[in-house]
Amino acid sequence: MNNLKVKEIVARSYINPSKLPGSDYVINPYVGCPHRCIYCYAEFMKRFSNHDEPWGTFTDVKIRSTSSRPLDLQGKNVFLSSVTDCYNPLEEKYGLTRKLLLQLRHSGASVTILTKSALVLRDLDVFKQMPDISVGFSMNTTDEKLRRETEPCAAGVLDRLYALKTLHENGIRTWVHVSPIFPYLSDWKALLEAAAGFTDSFSFENLKLRSSALPRVLLYITRRHPQLREIYEQIFRQNDMTYWRALRKEILAFCNERKIAAAVHFSEKTPHE
Repeated sequence: MNNLKVKEIVARSYINPSKLPGSDYVINPYVGCPHRCIYCYAEFMKRFSNHDEPWGTFTDVKIRSTSSRPLDLQGKNVFLSSVTDCYNPLEEKYGLTRKLLLQLRHSGASVTILTKSALVLRDLDVFKQMPDISVGFSMNTTDEKLRRETEPCAAGVLDRLYALKTLHENGIRTWVHVSPIFPYLSDWKALLEAAAGFTDSFSFENLKLRSSALPRVLLYITRRHPQLREIYEQIFRQNDMTYWRALRKEILAFCNERKIAAAVHFSEKTPHE
């Protein structure tokens, strides 16, 4: 987290209505994310942050909320988090996610967590007190070199797999979000084989690049994988879905044959900035 600008702020509310499929509410305890993933889809949030710094170099910490109105969350689905990692390294100091989970444990809500961090193991004691919780890890490879190049400040592959296994062994429902899939680079089959023994389900999402991330990813491909430059241009500049349509069929056939619970969420739309 070198050169990360951290600011403590007061938010209107920790919890907001969600437009994500399967979620009624979403909680983002932080604004920004220090993982510095080269493909980050949440970079559009910068325009709501009053920051001039590049995305990935700042994080605002929502130390408290001005909202005092309690929500009836009985039977509702709550997701942590959509545009940050609720277990980013600052969580070790501030503990916002843990405090929020302690409030949610008796709310009657179904809670879903998605993270790239092994810090999630810190809250295993809280998870065991929650009747309906699932914890997922976002991963797209077993190749640590690819992980370091594309997610330089996120937890390593083995750390995520260890955390996933530990949670599963402690009776917590687990899932892996295989995302984002880099065409011809993400070894998704190896990842399924590595995690299948301690994962209840998998979901798959294709690499979707906003205009801010597209030059960054194409530069990475040009420098590290020049043989793929033309293919990436075709997929991401010309919006050619041929690769994704074929991959969807391959993933579903692979998972069906092995009786692996899986869902494929491939978008055919270019995300807007």
